Amino acid sequence: MQITADQTIQPQPQGGFASVGDPETDAHVNGEYLRKNPTWHVEHSPWKAGNVLRLLDRHNLNPGTVCDVGCGVGEVLRQLQLKMNPDCRFWGYDVASDAIRMAKARENERLQFELADFTAIETKRFDLLVMTEVVDHVEDCFRFLRSLRDRAEWKAFSFSLDFSTESSLRPGALLGWRETISHLHQFNQPIVMDLLRRTGYEVVDYYYAPWHCQPSHLAARLKRGLSNLLFKINPDLAARVFIGYNLIVLAR
Repeated sequence: MQITADQTIQPQPQGGFASVGDPETDAHVNGEYLRKNPTWHVEHSPWKAGNVLRLLDRHNLNPGTVCDVGCGVGEVLRQLQLKMNPDCRFWGYDVASDAIRMAKARENERLQFELADFTAIETKRFDLLVMTEVVDHVEDCFRFLRSLRDRAEWKAFSFSLDFSTESSLRPGALLGWRETISHLHQFNQPIVMDLLRRTGYEVVDYYYAPWHCQPSHLAARLKRGLSNLLFKINPDLAARVFIGYNLIVLAR
C-alpha cells in the first residue's frame, strides 16, 4: 500500500471508537509531530524493544503474533523481529501517515504496517500487543485501553514517567512535554497501576527502566549520577523523585 502525504485518519469508528479526537489538531496526523521530532525517536527503538524482550524473557513467553499499536516508524517491531522466533509474525498500526510512510521501508513477508486507527478497525486476536509510550498521547486513554483489553492475550506497555518531584519543581517541564512530544497525560507508577486496574487489566509484572540517553552538560550528569545511586537503593523512590524513567508493564 502506498501512503501519500495527504492521507489522514478520519474519526469514523467501525469496530470500536476513534482514538483521534480531531485530525486537524492532532499533532501526529496534521504533520506537526514530524516537524518537531523529525526522527520520530527512531534512535530509541532498540532500547524500547529491549524492554519488551526483557518482559518476555522474565515470563518465558514466545508469542506467535505481535501487534504494535502506535508503531511509529516501525523500528521497534523490526528490532523485535531480529531477536524473536523466526516464525513469529508482526503487524504495526499508526494514525500518522508520516510515520507509516517511513515504516513501509521496513516491511518484509513477516512484518507489515498499516495506516489505521487500531481501535476503529477489526483485526484478528493477537498473542501480544505492544504499546511503547502510546497511552500518554491518546486523548481518551480510558476508552482506548478498554477497547484494546480483549484484542490480545498479553499486553506489553511502556509508560514515560513524566510526573515526579523533579518535574513538578522544574518550571514548564510538564507543559513543555505536551507541546514538544504531545504527552497529553503525565504518569507516575501509582497512576499507571490505577489506570490499568480501572480499565480491567491484570498487571502481571512491571519494572523501571532508566532512560538510556546520556545528559550532555555537567549539572545534568551530576543529577543523573545521584538518580542512579538512589535507583540502586530504592528504584521506586528514584522514579518518584527524578525525571528519567519509564515503567515497563506486562498485563493480561
